[in-house]
Amino acid sequence: MVDGKPFLMLAGELSNSASGSVELMSPGDKYIPRKTYAMVNGSLGNDTGYDMDYKGSIWQQMVELNVNTVLVAVSWQMIEPVEGKFDFSVVDAMIQGAREKNLKLIPLWFGSWKNGMSGYAPLWLKKDYKRFPRTKIQNEGSIEVVSTFSEEALKADAKAFTALMKHIKEVDSKDRTVIMVQVENEVGILGDSRDRSKIAEKAFNSSVPEQLMDYLIKNKGYLVTDLDTLWATTGYKESGSWSEVFGPSVWTDLLFMSWQYATYMNEVAKQGKAVYNLPMFVNAWLEYEDRPNPGGFPSGGPLPRVMDVWKAGAPDIDFMSPDIYGSNFVEWCDRYTTQGDPLFVPETWWNKPEYVAYMLYAIGNYNTLGVAPFGIDRLDPEKKQELSVMYSAVEYLAPEILKSQSDKNKMRAFLIDKDNPFVEFEMDDYYVKASLYSRRGEIKVEDAHGLILKTGANKFVVLGSRAVVSFQSKTSEDEKVGLGIVNEYVYIDGKWQKGRMLGGDETNSGRGIFLPVEGYGIQEADIYKYE
Repeated sequence: MVDGKPFLMLAGELSNSASGSVELMSPGDKYIPRKTYAMVNGSLGNDTGYDMDYKGSIWQQMVELNVNTVLVAVSWQMIEPVEGKFDFSVVDAMIQGAREKNLKLIPLWFGSWKNGMSGYAPLWLKKDYKRFPRTKIQNEGSIEVVSTFSEEALKADAKAFTALMKHIKEVDSKDRTVIMVQVENEVGILGDSRDRSKIAEKAFNSSVPEQLMDYLIKNKGYLVTDLDTLWATTGYKESGSWSEVFGPSVWTDLLFMSWQYATYMNEVAKQGKAVYNLPMFVNAWLEYEDRPNPGGFPSGGPLPRVMDVWKAGAPDIDFMSPDIYGSNFVEWCDRYTTQGDPLFVPETWWNKPEYVAYMLYAIGNYNTLGVAPFGIDRLDPEKKQELSVMYSAVEYLAPEILKSQSDKNKMRAFLIDKDNPFVEFEMDDYYVKASLYSRRGEIKVEDAHGLILKTGANKFVVLGSRAVVSFQSKTSEDEKVGLGIVNEYVYIDGKWQKGRMLGGDETNSGRGIFLPVEGYGIQEADIYKYE
Protein backbone atom coordinates (compact mmCIF):
# COMPACT_ATOMS: atom_id res chain seq x y z
CA MET A 1 0.00 0.00 0.00
CA VAL A 2 1.42 3.38 -1.04
CA ASP A 3 -0.41 6.54 -0.01
CA GLY A 4 -3.40 4.41 0.95
CA LYS A 5 -3.67 2.66 -2.42
CA PRO A 6 -2.55 -0.76 -3.68
CA PHE A 7 0.71 -0.48 -5.60
CA LEU A 8 2.35 -3.01 -7.92
CA MET A 9 6.08 -2.48 -8.23
CA LEU A 10 7.46 -2.65 -11.76
CA ALA A 11 10.92 -2.59 -10.34
CA GLY A 12 14.55 -2.62 -11.35
CA GLU A 13 17.78 -2.63 -9.35
CA LEU A 14 20.64 -0.39 -10.45
CA SER A 15 24.21 -1.62 -10.70
CA ASN A 16 26.09 -1.38 -7.42
CA SER A 17 28.14 1.69 -8.33
CA ALA A 18 25.40 3.59 -10.19
CA SER A 19 24.88 5.56 -6.98
CA GLY A 20 28.60 6.23 -6.66
CA SER A 21 28.34 9.96 -7.37
CA VAL A 22 25.95 12.85 -6.99
CA GLU A 23 26.20 13.55 -10.73
CA LEU A 24 24.85 10.14 -11.73
CA MET A 25 21.99 10.38 -9.25
CA SER A 26 20.95 13.94 -10.03
CA PRO A 27 17.70 14.84 -11.83
CA GLY A 28 17.69 15.30 -15.59
CA ASP A 29 15.46 15.17 -18.64
CA LYS A 30 17.68 13.30 -21.07
CA TYR A 31 19.28 9.89 -21.11
CA ILE A 32 22.41 9.79 -23.29
CA PRO A 33 24.41 6.56 -22.91
CA ARG A 34 28.14 6.32 -23.45
CA LYS A 35 29.69 3.01 -24.38
CA THR A 36 32.02 1.24 -21.97
CA TYR A 37 34.50 -1.50 -22.66
CA ALA A 38 35.38 -4.69 -20.85
CA MET A 39 38.89 -5.18 -19.51
CA VAL A 40 40.42 -8.40 -20.85
CA ASN A 41 43.80 -9.44 -19.41
CA GLY A 42 44.51 -5.87 -18.43
CA SER A 43 43.61 -4.40 -21.85
CA LEU A 44 40.49 -2.91 -23.34
CA GLY A 45 38.37 -5.62 -24.91
CA ASN A 46 35.39 -5.45 -27.22
CA ASP A 47 32.50 -3.08 -26.75
CA THR A 48 30.35 -4.66 -24.03
CA GLY A 49 27.20 -3.01 -25.28
CA TYR A 50 26.42 -2.08 -21.69
CA ASP A 51 25.51 1.52 -21.01
CA MET A 52 27.04 1.73 -17.56
CA ASP A 53 28.60 5.17 -17.80
CA TYR A 54 26.17 8.05 -18.11
CA LYS A 55 25.95 11.48 -19.55
CA GLY A 56 22.39 12.35 -18.69
CA SER A 57 19.64 11.15 -16.40
CA ILE A 58 19.45 7.60 -15.15
CA TRP A 59 15.93 8.44 -13.97
CA GLN A 60 14.75 9.27 -17.48
CA GLN A 61 16.20 5.92 -18.55
CA MET A 62 13.99 4.21 -15.96
CA VAL A 63 10.92 6.05 -17.24
CA GLU A 64 11.68 4.95 -20.79
CA LEU A 65 12.05 1.35 -19.59
CA ASN A 66 8.56 1.55 -17.97
CA VAL A 67 9.99 1.05 -14.48
CA ASN A 68 8.06 2.64 -11.60
CA THR A 69 10.25 1.57 -8.65
CA VAL A 70 14.05 1.71 -8.45
CA LEU A 71 16.28 -0.19 -6.03
CA VAL A 72 19.54 1.65 -5.45
CA ALA A 73 22.52 1.13 -3.16
CA VAL A 74 23.27 3.44 -0.24
CA SER A 75 26.62 2.40 1.17
CA TRP A 76 27.83 3.06 4.67
CA GLN A 77 31.17 4.36 3.38
CA MET A 78 29.26 6.84 1.20
CA ILE A 79 27.26 8.49 3.98
CA GLU A 80 29.80 8.28 6.85
CA PRO A 81 33.29 8.60 5.38
CA VAL A 82 34.49 9.98 8.73
CA GLU A 83 33.07 8.47 11.89
CA GLY A 84 30.30 10.64 13.28
CA LYS A 85 30.18 12.96 10.25
CA PHE A 86 27.40 12.21 7.78
CA ASP A 87 27.08 13.25 4.15
CA PHE A 88 23.68 12.63 2.56
CA SER A 89 24.28 14.51 -0.70
CA VAL A 90 24.00 11.38 -2.86
CA VAL A 91 20.87 10.29 -0.96
CA ASP A 92 19.30 13.70 -1.56
CA ALA A 93 20.18 13.54 -5.26
CA MET A 94 18.64 10.09 -5.74
CA ILE A 95 15.44 11.04 -3.90
CA GLN A 96 15.08 14.24 -5.89
CA GLY A 97 15.90 12.52 -9.17
CA ALA A 98 13.37 9.76 -8.62
CA ARG A 99 10.71 12.14 -7.32
CA GLU A 100 10.89 14.42 -10.36
CA LYS A 101 10.10 11.42 -12.59
CA ASN A 102 7.33 10.17 -10.29
CA LEU A 103 9.33 7.05 -9.45
CA LYS A 104 9.37 5.20 -6.13
CA LEU A 105 12.64 4.36 -4.44
CA ILE A 106 13.96 1.45 -2.36
CA PRO A 107 17.36 2.16 -0.79
CA LEU A 108 19.58 -0.89 -0.27
CA TRP A 109 21.60 -0.45 2.90
CA PHE A 110 25.11 -1.74 2.20
CA GLY A 111 26.26 -1.55 5.81
CA SER A 112 28.26 -4.19 7.62
CA TRP A 113 27.81 -6.68 4.76
CA LYS A 114 27.23 -6.89 1.05
CA ASN A 115 27.36 -10.26 -0.77
CA GLY A 116 28.81 -11.91 2.29
CA MET A 117 31.73 -9.46 2.55
CA SER A 118 32.25 -6.09 4.25
CA GLY A 119 33.47 -4.21 1.20
CA TYR A 120 31.10 -1.25 1.64
CA ALA A 121 31.88 -0.59 5.29
CA PRO A 122 33.80 2.68 5.83
CA LEU A 123 37.58 2.70 5.81
CA TRP A 124 37.80 3.85 9.43
CA LEU A 125 36.02 0.65 10.46
CA LYS A 126 38.12 -1.59 8.23
CA LYS A 127 41.38 -0.21 9.64
CA ASP A 128 40.37 -0.68 13.28
CA TYR A 129 40.20 -4.48 13.35
CA LYS A 130 40.69 -4.60 17.14
CA ARG A 131 37.60 -2.48 17.82
CA PHE A 132 35.71 -4.12 14.96
CA PRO A 133 36.95 -7.75 14.85
CA ARG A 134 36.58 -9.89 11.75
CA THR A 135 35.15 -13.33 11.18
CA LYS A 136 37.61 -16.24 11.28
CA ILE A 137 37.26 -19.35 9.15
CA GLN A 138 39.12 -22.62 8.83
CA ASN A 139 42.36 -22.60 6.85
CA GLU A 140 42.32 -18.82 6.28
CA GLY A 141 41.91 -17.20 9.68
CA SER A 142 40.54 -13.64 9.55
CA ILE A 143 38.59 -12.60 6.45
CA GLU A 144 37.19 -9.21 5.43
CA VAL A 145 33.81 -9.92 7.03
CA VAL A 146 32.73 -7.96 10.10
CA SER A 147 31.99 -10.40 12.90
CA THR A 148 28.36 -10.77 13.92
CA PHE A 149 29.71 -10.90 17.48
CA SER A 150 31.19 -7.39 17.26
CA GLU A 151 29.06 -5.23 19.55
CA GLU A 152 30.95 -2.14 18.46
CA ALA A 153 30.22 -2.84 14.79
CA LEU A 154 26.55 -3.35 15.57
CA LYS A 155 26.39 -0.07 17.46
CA ALA A 156 28.13 1.82 14.67
CA ASP A 157 26.04 0.21 11.90
CA ALA A 158 22.76 0.87 13.71
CA LYS A 159 23.81 4.45 14.42
CA ALA A 160 24.56 5.11 10.73
CA PHE A 161 21.38 3.39 9.55
CA THR A 162 19.30 5.34 12.05
CA ALA A 163 20.87 8.59 10.82
CA LEU A 164 19.96 7.57 7.26
CA MET A 165 16.34 6.81 8.19
CA LYS A 166 16.06 10.06 10.13
CA HIS A 167 17.33 12.00 7.12
CA ILE A 168 14.95 10.22 4.73
CA LYS A 169 12.07 11.09 7.04
CA GLU A 170 13.11 14.74 7.13
CA VAL A 171 13.36 15.12 3.35
CA ASP A 172 10.79 12.62 2.12
CA SER A 173 8.04 11.82 4.64
CA LYS A 174 5.70 14.25 2.88
CA ASP A 175 6.26 12.98 -0.68
CA ARG A 176 6.98 9.32 0.20
CA THR A 177 9.33 8.68 -2.67
CA VAL A 178 11.03 6.04 -0.53
CA ILE A 179 8.57 3.19 0.11
CA MET A 180 10.73 0.36 1.54
CA VAL A 181 14.29 -0.29 2.67
CA GLN A 182 16.51 -3.35 2.32
CA VAL A 183 18.71 -4.01 5.37
CA GLU A 184 22.24 -5.17 4.39
CA ASN A 185 22.67 -7.39 1.28
CA GLU A 186 23.07 -11.13 0.77
CA VAL A 187 24.67 -11.74 4.16
CA GLY A 188 26.50 -14.86 5.29
CA ILE A 189 29.97 -16.44 5.49
CA LEU A 190 31.68 -17.79 2.38
CA GLY A 191 34.42 -20.38 2.66
CA ASP A 192 33.23 -22.01 5.87
CA SER A 193 29.95 -23.04 7.48
CA ARG A 194 30.42 -20.78 10.54
CA ASP A 195 32.61 -18.29 12.35
CA ARG A 196 35.53 -20.02 14.14
CA SER A 197 36.69 -17.12 16.31
CA LYS A 198 37.05 -17.68 20.05
CA ILE A 199 33.88 -15.75 20.90
CA ALA A 200 31.95 -17.63 18.21
CA GLU A 201 33.19 -21.01 19.45
CA LYS A 202 32.11 -20.13 22.97
CA ALA A 203 28.63 -19.14 21.78
CA PHE A 204 28.30 -22.27 19.64
CA ASN A 205 29.11 -24.50 22.59
CA SER A 206 26.75 -22.58 24.91
CA SER A 207 23.01 -23.11 25.23
CA VAL A 208 20.79 -22.30 22.28
CA PRO A 209 19.19 -18.91 23.12
CA GLU A 210 15.91 -19.16 25.01
CA GLN A 211 14.22 -16.79 22.54
CA LEU A 212 14.84 -19.22 19.69
CA MET A 213 13.87 -22.34 21.66
CA ASP A 214 10.61 -20.72 22.82
CA TYR A 215 9.73 -19.95 19.18
CA LEU A 216 10.54 -23.47 17.98
CA ILE A 217 8.60 -25.15 20.79
CA LYS A 218 5.60 -22.88 20.24
CA ASN A 219 5.57 -23.52 16.48
CA LYS A 220 6.45 -27.20 16.53
CA GLY A 221 4.53 -28.96 13.79
CA TYR A 222 4.44 -25.82 11.63
CA LEU A 223 8.16 -25.27 11.05
CA VAL A 224 9.74 -25.46 7.61
CA THR A 225 10.55 -29.05 6.70
CA ASP A 226 14.35 -28.70 6.64
CA LEU A 227 14.48 -27.30 10.16
CA ASP A 228 11.96 -29.77 11.53
CA THR A 229 13.90 -32.69 10.04
CA LEU A 230 17.16 -31.46 11.56
CA TRP A 231 15.63 -30.95 14.99
CA ALA A 232 13.99 -34.38 14.83
CA THR A 233 17.44 -36.07 14.69
CA THR A 234 17.87 -35.30 18.40
CA GLY A 235 14.29 -36.18 19.33
CA TYR A 236 13.31 -32.52 19.44
CA LYS A 237 15.59 -31.79 22.35
CA GLU A 238 14.53 -28.54 24.06
CA SER A 239 17.77 -27.39 25.65
CA GLY A 240 21.52 -27.72 25.29
CA SER A 241 24.26 -26.47 23.00
CA TRP A 242 23.66 -26.03 19.28
CA SER A 243 25.12 -29.45 18.49
CA GLU A 244 23.16 -31.09 21.29
CA VAL A 245 19.81 -29.60 20.18
CA PHE A 246 20.21 -29.96 16.40
CA GLY A 247 22.99 -32.51 15.97
CA PRO A 248 26.62 -32.08 14.80
CA SER A 249 26.47 -31.07 11.13
CA VAL A 250 27.10 -28.17 8.79
CA TRP A 251 23.35 -27.53 8.80
CA THR A 252 23.52 -26.83 12.52
CA ASP A 253 26.34 -24.40 11.74
CA LEU A 254 23.94 -22.74 9.27
CA LEU A 255 21.28 -22.36 11.98
CA PHE A 256 23.85 -20.88 14.34
CA MET A 257 25.04 -18.27 11.86
CA SER A 258 21.47 -17.51 10.77
CA TRP A 259 20.61 -16.64 14.36
CA GLN A 260 23.67 -14.38 14.62
CA TYR A 261 22.90 -12.47 11.42
CA ALA A 262 19.17 -12.28 12.17
CA THR A 263 19.58 -10.78 15.65
CA TYR A 264 22.28 -8.35 14.51
CA MET A 265 20.25 -7.11 11.54
CA ASN A 266 17.05 -6.96 13.56
CA GLU A 267 18.67 -4.50 15.93
CA VAL A 268 19.77 -2.35 12.98
CA ALA A 269 16.25 -2.43 11.51
CA LYS A 270 14.58 -1.85 14.89
CA GLN A 271 16.56 1.30 15.57
CA GLY A 272 15.94 2.59 12.05
CA LYS A 273 12.21 1.95 12.31
CA ALA A 274 12.08 3.80 15.61
CA VAL A 275 12.79 7.03 13.75
CA TYR A 276 10.97 6.27 10.47
CA ASN A 277 8.75 3.21 10.30
CA LEU A 278 8.99 2.02 6.69
CA PRO A 279 8.71 -1.63 5.63
CA MET A 280 12.10 -3.35 5.86
CA PHE A 281 13.25 -6.59 4.28
CA VAL A 282 16.33 -8.75 3.80
CA ASN A 283 17.54 -10.64 0.72
CA ALA A 284 19.33 -13.95 0.23
CA TRP A 285 22.06 -15.34 -1.98
CA LEU A 286 20.50 -18.73 -2.67
CA GLU A 287 22.00 -22.19 -2.51
CA TYR A 288 22.68 -23.85 -5.86
CA GLU A 289 23.59 -27.37 -6.94
CA ASP A 290 27.23 -26.62 -7.75
CA ARG A 291 27.84 -25.32 -4.20
CA PRO A 292 25.29 -27.20 -2.08
CA ASN A 293 26.72 -26.75 1.41
CA PRO A 294 26.94 -23.77 3.81
CA GLY A 295 30.07 -21.83 2.94
CA GLY A 296 29.63 -22.61 -0.74
CA PHE A 297 26.72 -20.21 -0.46
CA PRO A 298 26.75 -17.56 2.29
CA SER A 299 26.12 -19.39 5.55
CA GLY A 300 23.62 -17.49 7.69
CA GLY A 301 21.49 -15.69 5.11
CA PRO A 302 17.67 -15.67 5.11
CA LEU A 303 17.14 -18.92 3.20
CA PRO A 304 13.86 -20.88 3.27
CA ARG A 305 15.40 -23.72 5.29
CA VAL A 306 16.17 -21.28 8.14
CA MET A 307 13.10 -19.08 7.71
CA ASP A 308 11.86 -19.85 11.22
CA VAL A 309 15.21 -18.94 12.77
CA TRP A 310 15.03 -15.55 11.09
CA LYS A 311 11.44 -15.02 12.18
CA ALA A 312 12.40 -15.80 15.76
CA GLY A 313 15.51 -13.61 15.71
CA ALA A 314 14.33 -10.72 13.54
CA PRO A 315 10.68 -9.85 14.30
CA ASP A 316 11.23 -6.24 13.20
CA ILE A 317 12.13 -7.31 9.66
CA ASP A 318 8.94 -7.56 7.62
CA PHE A 319 9.85 -10.26 5.12
CA MET A 320 12.63 -12.25 3.48
CA SER A 321 13.37 -12.17 -0.25
CA PRO A 322 15.24 -14.39 -2.72
CA ASP A 323 17.71 -13.15 -5.32
CA ILE A 324 16.92 -15.68 -8.05
CA TYR A 325 19.49 -16.39 -10.74
CA GLY A 326 19.06 -20.17 -11.09
CA SER A 327 16.72 -22.00 -13.44
CA ASN A 328 14.38 -23.13 -10.65
CA PHE A 329 12.65 -19.75 -10.31
CA VAL A 330 9.22 -21.21 -9.55
CA GLU A 331 10.59 -23.55 -6.88
CA TRP A 332 12.15 -20.63 -4.99
CA CYS A 333 8.90 -18.67 -5.20
CA ASP A 334 7.09 -21.67 -3.74
CA ARG A 335 9.57 -22.04 -0.91
CA TYR A 336 9.48 -18.38 0.10
CA THR A 337 5.67 -18.33 0.21
CA THR A 338 5.12 -21.69 1.91
CA GLN A 339 4.22 -20.01 5.22
CA GLY A 340 2.04 -17.35 3.65
CA ASP A 341 4.72 -14.66 3.44
CA PRO A 342 4.67 -11.99 0.74
CA LEU A 343 6.95 -12.46 -2.25
CA PHE A 344 9.38 -9.84 -3.49
CA VAL A 345 12.34 -10.69 -5.73
CA PRO A 346 14.89 -7.85 -5.48
CA GLU A 347 17.37 -9.41 -7.94
CA THR A 348 17.11 -11.58 -11.04
CA TRP A 349 18.27 -11.60 -14.67
CA TRP A 350 17.07 -9.00 -17.16
CA ASN A 351 18.91 -10.31 -20.21
CA LYS A 352 17.43 -13.81 -20.37
CA PRO A 353 13.98 -14.03 -22.02
CA GLU A 354 12.82 -16.89 -19.79
CA TYR A 355 13.23 -14.65 -16.75
CA VAL A 356 10.86 -12.07 -18.17
CA ALA A 357 8.36 -14.95 -18.40
CA TYR A 358 9.12 -15.91 -14.80
CA MET A 359 8.52 -12.34 -13.70
CA LEU A 360 5.07 -12.26 -15.30
CA TYR A 361 4.32 -15.64 -13.76
CA ALA A 362 5.27 -14.33 -10.31
CA ILE A 363 2.93 -11.37 -10.74
CA GLY A 364 0.04 -13.61 -11.78
CA ASN A 365 0.50 -16.61 -9.47
CA TYR A 366 2.15 -15.29 -6.30
CA ASN A 367 0.60 -11.84 -5.88
CA THR A 368 4.15 -10.59 -5.79
CA LEU A 369 4.94 -7.12 -4.51
CA GLY A 370 7.32 -6.92 -7.45
CA VAL A 371 10.34 -8.43 -9.20
CA ALA A 372 13.48 -6.36 -9.84
CA PRO A 373 16.04 -7.36 -12.47
CA PHE A 374 19.55 -6.47 -11.33
CA GLY A 375 21.65 -4.04 -13.38
CA ILE A 376 18.64 -2.64 -15.17
CA ASP A 377 20.64 0.51 -15.96
CA ARG A 378 22.51 -1.61 -18.52
CA LEU A 379 19.44 -1.75 -20.78
CA ASP A 380 19.09 0.61 -23.70
CA PRO A 381 15.48 1.86 -23.85
CA GLU A 382 15.74 2.39 -27.62
CA LYS A 383 16.19 -1.35 -28.21
CA LYS A 384 12.61 -2.05 -27.05
CA GLN A 385 13.62 -4.75 -24.62
CA GLU A 386 11.07 -7.50 -23.96
CA LEU A 387 11.18 -6.56 -20.29
CA SER A 388 10.07 -2.99 -20.88
CA VAL A 389 7.19 -4.09 -23.14
CA MET A 390 6.03 -6.62 -20.53
CA TYR A 391 6.21 -3.94 -17.84
CA SER A 392 4.15 -1.58 -19.95
CA ALA A 393 1.48 -4.26 -20.42
CA VAL A 394 1.36 -5.03 -16.71
CA GLU A 395 1.11 -1.32 -15.93
CA TYR A 396 -1.79 -1.04 -18.38
CA LEU A 397 -3.60 -3.90 -16.62
CA ALA A 398 -2.43 -3.01 -13.09
CA PRO A 399 -5.86 -1.86 -11.80
CA GLU A 400 -7.38 -5.24 -12.70
CA ILE A 401 -4.32 -7.16 -11.49
CA LEU A 402 -4.39 -5.44 -8.09
CA LYS A 403 -8.14 -5.98 -7.83
CA SER A 404 -7.73 -9.69 -8.60
CA GLN A 405 -4.80 -10.49 -6.31
CA SER A 406 -5.30 -13.42 -3.90
CA ASP A 407 -8.28 -14.79 -5.90
CA LYS A 408 -7.27 -17.62 -8.23
CA ASN A 409 -10.74 -17.51 -9.74
CA LYS A 410 -9.91 -14.03 -11.00
CA MET A 411 -6.22 -14.25 -11.95
CA ARG A 412 -3.88 -17.04 -13.05
CA ALA A 413 -0.57 -17.17 -14.84
CA PHE A 414 0.97 -19.98 -16.86
CA LEU A 415 4.34 -21.26 -18.07
CA ILE A 416 4.33 -24.01 -20.69
CA ASP A 417 6.95 -25.64 -22.93
CA LYS A 418 7.43 -28.60 -25.24
CA ASP A 419 7.69 -30.99 -22.29
CA ASN A 420 4.54 -29.56 -20.70
CA PRO A 421 2.67 -28.19 -23.73
CA PHE A 422 -0.53 -27.17 -21.98
CA VAL A 423 -2.01 -26.35 -18.59
CA GLU A 424 -5.64 -26.28 -17.49
CA PHE A 425 -7.18 -24.67 -14.44
CA GLU A 426 -10.52 -23.53 -13.06
CA MET A 427 -11.65 -19.91 -12.98
CA ASP A 428 -15.13 -19.61 -11.47
CA ASP A 429 -17.49 -21.68 -13.65
CA TYR A 430 -15.03 -22.19 -16.52
CA TYR A 431 -12.12 -24.45 -17.28
CA VAL A 432 -9.37 -22.42 -18.92
CA LYS A 433 -6.72 -24.11 -21.04
CA ALA A 434 -3.46 -22.55 -22.25
CA SER A 435 -1.55 -24.43 -24.95
CA LEU A 436 1.51 -23.84 -27.10
CA TYR A 437 0.71 -21.80 -30.19
CA SER A 438 -0.03 -23.92 -33.22
CA ARG A 439 -2.27 -23.15 -36.18
CA ARG A 440 -2.74 -25.85 -38.80
CA GLY A 441 0.77 -27.00 -38.01
CA GLU A 442 2.24 -23.94 -39.73
CA ILE A 443 4.03 -22.53 -36.72
CA LYS A 444 5.35 -24.40 -33.72
CA VAL A 445 6.85 -22.79 -30.65
CA GLU A 446 9.06 -24.13 -27.86
CA ASP A 447 7.51 -22.29 -24.95
CA ALA A 448 4.81 -19.81 -23.98
CA HIS A 449 3.67 -17.81 -21.00
CA GLY A 450 0.95 -15.42 -19.98
CA LEU A 451 -1.46 -14.02 -17.44
CA ILE A 452 -5.25 -14.45 -17.49
CA LEU A 453 -7.72 -12.13 -15.75
CA LYS A 454 -11.42 -12.79 -15.31
CA THR A 455 -12.82 -9.26 -15.32
CA GLY A 456 -16.55 -10.02 -15.51
CA ALA A 457 -19.07 -12.83 -15.39
CA ASN A 458 -18.20 -13.84 -18.96
CA LYS A 459 -15.24 -11.62 -19.76
CA PHE A 460 -11.53 -12.47 -19.79
CA VAL A 461 -8.38 -10.48 -20.52
CA VAL A 462 -5.27 -12.38 -21.59
CA LEU A 463 -1.72 -11.01 -21.65
CA GLY A 464 1.13 -13.09 -22.98
CA SER A 465 3.09 -14.59 -25.81
CA ARG A 466 3.06 -17.70 -28.05
CA ALA A 467 -0.02 -19.38 -26.53
CA VAL A 468 -3.59 -20.32 -27.41
CA VAL A 469 -6.18 -19.89 -24.65
CA SER A 470 -9.53 -21.69 -24.80
CA PHE A 471 -12.52 -22.13 -22.50
CA GLN A 472 -14.84 -24.93 -21.43
CA SER A 473 -17.91 -24.91 -19.20
CA LYS A 474 -17.68 -26.40 -15.71
CA THR A 475 -21.39 -26.46 -15.03
CA SER A 476 -22.59 -28.98 -17.66
CA GLU A 477 -21.04 -31.36 -20.16
CA ASP A 478 -23.76 -30.38 -22.62
CA GLU A 479 -22.81 -26.70 -22.45
CA LYS A 480 -20.29 -25.43 -24.93
CA VAL A 481 -18.40 -22.15 -24.89
CA GLY A 482 -18.00 -19.74 -27.76
CA LEU A 483 -15.92 -16.64 -28.23
CA GLY A 484 -18.02 -13.55 -28.80
CA ILE A 485 -16.34 -10.20 -29.26
CA VAL A 486 -12.55 -10.37 -29.13
CA ASN A 487 -10.63 -7.10 -29.08
CA GLU A 488 -6.86 -6.88 -29.41
CA TYR A 489 -4.68 -4.21 -27.83
CA VAL A 490 -1.41 -3.27 -29.48
CA TYR A 491 1.74 -1.53 -28.24
CA ILE A 492 2.39 1.55 -30.41
CA ASP A 493 4.70 4.47 -29.62
CA GLY A 494 5.16 3.32 -26.03
CA LYS A 495 1.43 2.94 -25.29
CA TRP A 496 -1.17 0.19 -25.38
CA GLN A 497 -4.03 1.06 -27.70
CA LYS A 498 -7.18 -0.69 -28.80
CA GLY A 499 -6.61 -2.38 -32.13
CA ARG A 500 -8.73 -4.69 -34.27
CA MET A 501 -11.86 -6.61 -33.41
CA LEU A 502 -10.73 -10.17 -34.14
CA GLY A 503 -12.58 -13.04 -35.72
CA GLY A 504 -12.29 -15.86 -38.23
CA ASP A 505 -8.74 -17.14 -38.60
CA GLU A 506 -7.49 -14.88 -35.80
CA THR A 507 -9.69 -16.75 -33.29
CA ASN A 508 -9.68 -20.17 -34.95
CA SER A 509 -13.34 -19.56 -35.87
CA GLY A 510 -14.22 -18.63 -32.31
CA ARG A 511 -12.42 -21.49 -30.57
CA GLY A 512 -9.42 -19.77 -28.99
CA ILE A 513 -7.46 -16.63 -28.22
CA PHE A 514 -4.21 -16.59 -30.19
CA LEU A 515 -1.40 -14.62 -28.56
CA PRO A 516 1.37 -13.29 -30.82
CA VAL A 517 4.33 -15.51 -31.66
CA GLU A 518 6.70 -12.57 -31.25
CA GLY A 519 6.48 -10.07 -28.41
CA TYR A 520 3.48 -9.54 -26.16
CA GLY A 521 -0.20 -9.18 -26.89
CA ILE A 522 -3.29 -8.29 -24.89
CA GLN A 523 -6.70 -9.58 -25.91
CA GLU A 524 -10.08 -9.02 -24.26
CA ALA A 525 -12.81 -11.57 -24.93
CA ASP A 526 -16.51 -11.84 -24.17
CA ILE A 527 -17.51 -15.50 -24.09
CA TYR A 528 -20.87 -17.22 -24.02
CA LYS A 529 -22.37 -20.65 -23.42
CA TYR A 530 -24.64 -22.63 -25.69
CA GLU A 531 -26.00 -26.14 -26.12
